[in-house]
Amino acid sequence: MPERVIVVGAGLSGLSAAHSIYLAGGNVLLLDKMGFMGGNSTKATSGINGALTRAQVDGEIKDSVKQFYDDTIKSARDKARPDLIKVLTYQSASAVEWLQDVFNLDLTVLGRLGGHSFPRTHRGHDNKFPGMAITYALMQRWEEISENEPERVEFVLKANVKKINMDGQRATGVTYTVDGEEFTADGPVILATGGYAADWTETSLIKKHKPEIFDLPSTNGLHATGDGQKMLMAIGANGIDMDKIQVHPTGLVDPKEPDSQIKFLAAEAMRGEGGLLLNNKGQRFTDELEHRDYVSNKMFEEKEKGTWPIRLVMNSKACSNMDFHIRHYSGRGLMKKLTGKELAKEIGCSEDALKKTFEDYNKAADGKEKDKFNKKFFSNGPMEVGDTFHVALMHPVLHYTMGGIEINDKAQVLNNEKKPFSGLYICGELAGGVHGANRLGGSSLLGCVVWGRVAGDGASKYLFQKVLNEGSGSAVSRAGQISLHIDPSQPGKISVEWGAGVGASSSSQASSSQSSGQQAAKPADESKKTQKKQKAKFEIPDKEISLEEVAKHNKKEDLWVAVKGLVMDLTNWVDEHPGGPAALYSQMGKDATEEFEMLHDDEVIPKYAPHVVIGKVKGQEVTLEY
Repeated sequence: MPERVIVVGAGLSGLSAAHSIYLAGGNVLLLDKMGFMGGNSTKATSGINGALTRAQVDGEIKDSVKQFYDDTIKSARDKARPDLIKVLTYQSASAVEWLQDVFNLDLTVLGRLGGHSFPRTHRGHDNKFPGMAITYALMQRWEEISENEPERVEFVLKANVKKINMDGQRATGVTYTVDGEEFTADGPVILATGGYAADWTETSLIKKHKPEIFDLPSTNGLHATGDGQKMLMAIGANGIDMDKIQVHPTGLVDPKEPDSQIKFLAAEAMRGEGGLLLNNKGQRFTDELEHRDYVSNKMFEEKEKGTWPIRLVMNSKACSNMDFHIRHYSGRGLMKKLTGKELAKEIGCSEDALKKTFEDYNKAADGKEKDKFNKKFFSNGPMEVGDTFHVALMHPVLHYTMGGIEINDKAQVLNNEKKPFSGLYICGELAGGVHGANRLGGSSLLGCVVWGRVAGDGASKYLFQKVLNEGSGSAVSRAGQISLHIDPSQPGKISVEWGAGVGASSSSQASSSQSSGQQAAKPADESKKTQKKQKAKFEIPDKEISLEEVAKHNKKEDLWVAVKGLVMDLTNWVDEHPGGPAALYSQMGKDATEEFEMLHDDEVIPKYAPHVVIGKVKGQEVTLEY
């Protein structure tokens, strides 16, 4: 196998790095410890930031890169790293437009999130979760490339990287396991393994660096256990700002399982579109668009006052702009629709108290009075008791880790002497210092793309320079000994031969090199076989099962769902689900077709979970396209 870059982690940052390497002409081995690509990137719900993008110019939004930089510096506070923030913000427009141009993504709808001076958070007109739309586009393209050009790119799922192999201060590859069997892959390394906001392991980084929030629920998948941080610190990399763990204010509370450790996130875009946070007196208590840590702290203050629970309340106009989100959360039983009278009863306050809250808010929005919480940006008013609302219970949640491994502005990992390791790069949430003390909403996806591209470009240059350096001496010496021969008996035929003594040597070297290459590639080839075992032809069983029978299997230990005319037994597959077990628990025993269609393409069932299909829905036509 030719020289290649090893990318560990197939979320948006790892995929951005892998595609950058491929587009630069490099070869890639992409590894992920899960049974699916995407990571936490697929869960991002608000959008991706960009300043001075085509969408902003078309919308005549007078933003600037400098203003985005200043907003990010302000949010990062005393932990701001100007060199890293400059890369993040000054490359934001090219990152967004790279996604649009290379992957044909619609990112032309703009919203304003907390801490931003202008609307600069991009999403598509279909209002689907931007994280899913963006990451899935890169996933699909990567799968196509791996099928069409297996000699250049390969990806292996359920590949658990155990360590980074080092030669002094130079990364030489990684050691990983697949189904308990150990493999080694050689080459420069990019780690994109994510954060540690679900690290409840025995070596928990949360407990070590921020124990007071250890018991909070998280929006992260259970895979976010800080593997990359721990591996890198073991070789002498620097963990910085490790106590800077973002607590997002709006985690959705499931009324059926209020104490669940994993919660869905209510997108910040919902507050950007005019959603209000109300306590149990029907009163506001903060600027809903302040920085995330500020709003979370205000919520905790309300808890101390005894004015919990906190609810997110959206009027009909705001809901129409967030239709996809509303339908998705409502379908999972996390939001419900209420009249103003029903809302007051739900909260436990009088209609007059709710009316007073709305009237004060409307006066501030109209500029008649200053908002008592200094809110500056108002959307989709007025708020009126006679309207209808969508409402959900909120709880602050562990969401993102700003802390991580120290890097320079080239995405290189720094050692204890603040010098870069050779052939070792990181990107995404694993990289510390990029967002300082607090991350702005919409900058997670941006950080993945910007730093994934920076890491990919850096690793490509490193790989090409290495190949040139190692090959230049022999290439030059051989070039001087090539002779061309024209055979008169065979007009038009030209034969090429090496000079005396070189042919045998070259043949020997080529044979040796080929043998060595096969040996080095063996782990990946073997892993590929493992991968291909999962791609057997998809066939739907003939067995017919009624929806009444499906409804009986509505427990975590016995979980069936129907989707597009198929019946699936997910009992032993919940931990494999990219959206986490909770997403499946909300659909136990139901026909989940509508919820499935909101988030997934049909191909994901035959591609990732063919073995869970146990039959067809009796009396229904199978509408799954595969």
